[in-house]
Amino acid sequence: MKFAVVIFPGTSGEGDVYHVLKNVLGKSVDYVWHAETDLNGYDVIILPAGTSYGDYIRAGAIARFSPIMEAVVAFAESGGLVLGIGNGFQILLEANLLPGALLKNKSLKFICKDSNLRVENINTFFTNHFEADEILSMPIAHNFGSYFCDEKTLEELTINQQIVFSYSSLDGKVPQVANYNVRLANIAGIINKEGNILGMMPHPERSSEEILGGTDGLRLFTSIINKLEGVGA
Repeated sequence: MKFAVVIFPGTSGEGDVYHVLKNVLGKSVDYVWHAETDLNGYDVIILPAGTSYGDYIRAGAIARFSPIMEAVVAFAESGGLVLGIGNGFQILLEANLLPGALLKNKSLKFICKDSNLRVENINTFFTNHFEADEILSMPIAHNFGSYFCDEKTLEELTINQQIVFSYSSLDGKVPQVANYNVRLANIAGIINKEGNILGMMPHPERSSEEILGGTDGLRLFTSIINKLEGVGA
């Protein structure tokens, strides 16, 4: 299997993702510049974190119109796996590949810290190596990380089990006190109805080696590999 990590002007997380896939997991991976228009030959497309185009207008709003995005949309609509991390999540929302929007943090400040996450759905391409309701630790680093959608969309996300990760306390509860960063339901990551597109604000690539403090994030990548290669859990 082969991964593509798309680079937009201003992204900064591509090296971390590439390192995890290539050096930690030993998988084939290429950087793909945003001006490219061909994604043939790839099994998974990853839109990494950063501040594409300086987050001018809105986070992800300009990157959404990069030439590569037409190919990303076609790839996703054909059932290909797409993962958006941080700014990559913002780009997926701007491209209407996922519902909702990401607003400025409630604190109106950039947040960079470890976060506790509860796994809400383990029956996805991205989470089959986790346990139901498991509490994970992954770092966040963003200015626009406050997920928002209308009530109808939230109801659909809940009914369809599209909420994959929620911010939580260490004991797994999601009280208002844990809602330091988001405006709605403590949402940290969602998938589309078909289940092949995941967007998340926390950074699994930055929690994939013990030297970084833990490997909770690594299991997101091994979940993908498990599903596509059919290896044992």
